[in-house]
Amino acid sequence: MVNITKLYCGAAQPADELRYGHGERAARTAAERKPVVVWNCTRTCNLRCVHCYSDSFAQRYPGELTTDEAKAMLDDLAAFGVPAVLFSGGEPLTRPDVLELMQYAVDRGLRVTLSTNGTLIDESLARELKRIGLRYVGISLDGIGATNDHFRGKTGAFDAAVRGFQACRAVGQKVGLRLTLTRRNCLDLHEIFDFIESEQIPRACFYHLVYTGRGNRADELSPADVRRAMDIILERTEALVAKGDPREILTVDNHADHAYLYLKLRERNPARAEAVYQWMKWNGGGAYSSGVGIANIDWLGDVHPDQFWRDARLGNVRERPFSAIWSDPEQPLLRQLRNRLPLLKGRCARCRFLEICGGSFRVRAWQVYGDPWAPDPACYLTDEEIAKTI
Repeated sequence: MVNITKLYCGAAQPADELRYGHGERAARTAAERKPVVVWNCTRTCNLRCVHCYSDSFAQRYPGELTTDEAKAMLDDLAAFGVPAVLFSGGEPLTRPDVLELMQYAVDRGLRVTLSTNGTLIDESLARELKRIGLRYVGISLDGIGATNDHFRGKTGAFDAAVRGFQACRAVGQKVGLRLTLTRRNCLDLHEIFDFIESEQIPRACFYHLVYTGRGNRADELSPADVRRAMDIILERTEALVAKGDPREILTVDNHADHAYLYLKLRERNPARAEAVYQWMKWNGGGAYSSGVGIANIDWLGDVHPDQFWRDARLGNVRERPFSAIWSDPEQPLLRQLRNRLPLLKGRCARCRFLEICGGSFRVRAWQVYGDPWAPDPACYLTDEEIAKTI
């Protein structure tokens, strides 16, 4: 994650110690961090999103972890000291025991967040989520009105999600917006920021598309459109901070954003840009993401380097604890991901921003080229930008 509010605008943000090494709880290096674990607790979903990375439908899928198996997994994650567990799906709120499991995780000292489409949240459920002690509820919204409904495959999904936002805010549950940038919604970004302001949403994450499940390159923005989207995100975030109404605004799944943000900062404040560069360098970008700072356990208990890399099965928590799988020095892909920079090829290998981008998102290279060390096809920087001397 790239925290725009912190890096571009200089406002202190939650999780600074995790992302940029600031604070008493910060690790000495980003490479030493335990992973945030995304648990796809179910594949079932009540909607049919066009870019769903888990290819989910409104049906039950066989083989999902049982309640007891899930609790054993959560016990292991707590003992291992992971910084957070994200309950995801499918739609996690369709899992009958999800509230019990979230409470179980919180009781064991885990920081628990929820990723949801928001359509099932009313005030009663929001109150229960607040009582359990969730740190954060992220609601996916991929456009305003009919744009979102088209994404979700259901008329009325936008209005239902808005009610979910409002229910969480009414009971004091921290809630945020999650949006995947595609050709279908990039023109809605100003409206999305207007919505964030009008609904007083404190956090928003803008995800770059990953080609997994039903997500595919046909929906991907062109490099020029990515830059326009980034400019809007930077402009609107800066405007919020300038009027004393800062929000936690982040971009996700493309660490070329570090380089783009740095170049923008250098045009206006070279001294501050160099300080921010050092924070980005500590973070390491993609070099400390998949297989290091992020991990995935899917509905079957299979462990992956991240939630998009279904082809890379590292083990299964039914057969071996996550902590043992993740700590195994003989696991070849994990060993490579944790020292990936010498393995990178092409534009990534010769990029002057390698130490802050870290080769970005390796799964996209695998999905397009069948080679995890090939250049990230979603890089939107020009050859001239990556070749110039700092």
